[in-house]
Order: sequence, then structure tokens, then C-alpha cells
Amino acid sequence: MIRRLFDLAGALVLFVALSPLLLAGSLAVLVTSGRPILFGHHRLGRDGRPFRCLKLRTMTVGAERHLEREPALKSRYVANGFKLPNGNDPRVTRVGRVLRRTYIDEIPQLLNVVSGSMSLIGPRPIVPEELAEYGEGARELLRTRPGIIGAWTVRGRDRPTYPARASIELEYVRNRTPGRDFGILLRSIPVVLRGQDDA
Repeated sequence: MIRRLFDLAGALVLFVALSPLLLAGSLAVLVTSGRPILFGHHRLGRDGRPFRCLKLRTMTVGAERHLEREPALKSRYVANGFKLPNGNDPRVTRVGRVLRRTYIDEIPQLLNVVSGSMSLIGPRPIVPEELAEYGEGARELLRTRPGIIGAWTVRGRDRPTYPARASIELEYVRNRTPGRDFGILLRSIPVVLRGQDDA
């Protein structure tokens, strides 16, 4: 209950504080590539329940179908931990690269926190195909509500891919404490200010 209250209070405060950036990002998406402004990517939540992880749309419309039409691109996507570097992903728009680099595209996930599908701090939500990377620890991972930031994400540009990512996330789940969460929160500040790399 205490953690949930912290999530609600923190998400509401951050949403109000970051609303000017969210508005600017939304207008940039609308003017340069039209609607929809938001994109909800299907992820696995607590207890394996699927939910739509909200972001400002940074890709062209129909980007997921683009991935399925190009086997070579899909192979690179899987090999890179189910993600493509911004600078090497042809689906990402010019404005989308800026939104991703500055993490502005992630602000709508505060609404996921308010709805209860995510937490402020926790392992990043995964797509169903990623679950196999966690092996016998998959059930442990799904017992925890996924977060906007976590032990893996605060590594910033030095974030490893699988299987190291799975080890980091599971170690956090097994040793989670309020003190550790607070430390992750503090470490996220320089990561966000530095921004993501396009490489």
C-alpha cells in the first residue's frame, strides 16, 4: 500500500511538472507526422497480464508491420535485446529521434503508473518474446509490477543486452528494498539529463 501511494503521488507530481514537455512533444508529433500522437506497445505486466505501455509515437505509422516485412531487420531487433538503436532504425522519425534521446517519449508512462499497470521503479516491461530470456526466473520477474526506471535502465548508455539484462533485473527483483529504490531514483537523474545515444 505504501509503495502504491508513493507511485500515485510521484506520478501525479511528475506529470504536472513535465506537462509542458509532454505538450511540446505531442505538438511536434502532430505537426510532423500526424495522428496518432500516442502509441501503446503491448507488454507483459504483473502476473503476466498484458497492457499497453504508453509512449509518444516516435515511429512511422505501421512500424510493427514494417518489422515483420523485413526479416533482416527483425533479426537485428531480436539480437539487440528486442530493440534497435535509434540511429539504425529506419522506422524512427526525425522528431522521434529527439524525443527518444531526451526521454520525452516516455512521459505518458506516468499514466500507466496512475492506472496501476506500472510502477515508477521496477524492471522494464517486456514483450512476450523476451520472457524466454529469463528462464526459470520468468515467474519471479512477473510477480513484480514493471517500472519506468529500474536497475537496468539506470545504467544509461552502458545498458547490456541479454543475458546480462536478465541477470540485472532478476537480482533487483530478488533484493528489492525501499532504500534501493530510492538509490535507483537518484541515479536516474544524471541518466535522464545525459540522454540516450543514437548509436
